[in-house]
Amino acid sequence: MKTVVISQPMYFPWVGLLEQVRLADAWVHLDDVQFSKGGFFNRVQMKSDQGTPWLTVPLAENRLGQALNETQLSGHDWRRKHLSALQQAYAKAPCVDEMLALAEEVLMKETDSLSALSAGSVEALSEYFEITPGDIRWSSQMKINDEGSARVLAICHVLGAERYITGHGARDYLDHESFEASGIRVEYMNYEKHPYPQLHGDFTPYVTALDLVANCGRSGREVIASGTVYWKDFLE
Repeated sequence: MKTVVISQPMYFPWVGLLEQVRLADAWVHLDDVQFSKGGFFNRVQMKSDQGTPWLTVPLAENRLGQALNETQLSGHDWRRKHLSALQQAYAKAPCVDEMLALAEEVLMKETDSLSALSAGSVEALSEYFEITPGDIRWSSQMKINDEGSARVLAICHVLGAERYITGHGARDYLDHESFEASGIRVEYMNYEKHPYPQLHGDFTPYVTALDLVANCGRSGREVIASGTVYWKDFLE
């Protein structure tokens, strides 16, 4: 059953997004949607002795309605600052050197594009845990002009999807019956938030997956293991 997942690129995302990656045969970076402040496109939390502070990528001035793939980064000093913050927060973690090497590889790539940076962070984490899908696409290159649920369905058709897996936000706009009529099974993530050893107090799943790298190394792959729920059961 060919499985498609479509997601906006997120900056060093939480483990839950990697669980979607692991389930995908084809992954689509939804990079031409409108950028909105307050999301996870350019920021993520880490875990430190100060709690869960944010790592935020500074952006150039944006115009109203600007697409994610049109959003530009601002400056360069923040890259070293993010690496320094990660080094300080995870200095005592068993696999801190592996985590810093992964983060540095992403951060030191020459790009002024937010979507390229964030998608690169998703792909670097996927490669590290050996869960990279065989087919990776960018929505901006697929030339599909539909919007909302119809666009998601059109992307699934192009990729020959038999199953579409999505996060919980889609419940508010997805036309599930249209997918059903097209022979595509819709399933929602059932995030199990498996605990793993962490520094600095009680476990929290809502931090960057770099935390998993730093604390568990490649064995952290075992934690990336949530399942899914059929849409009718999810909406009950």
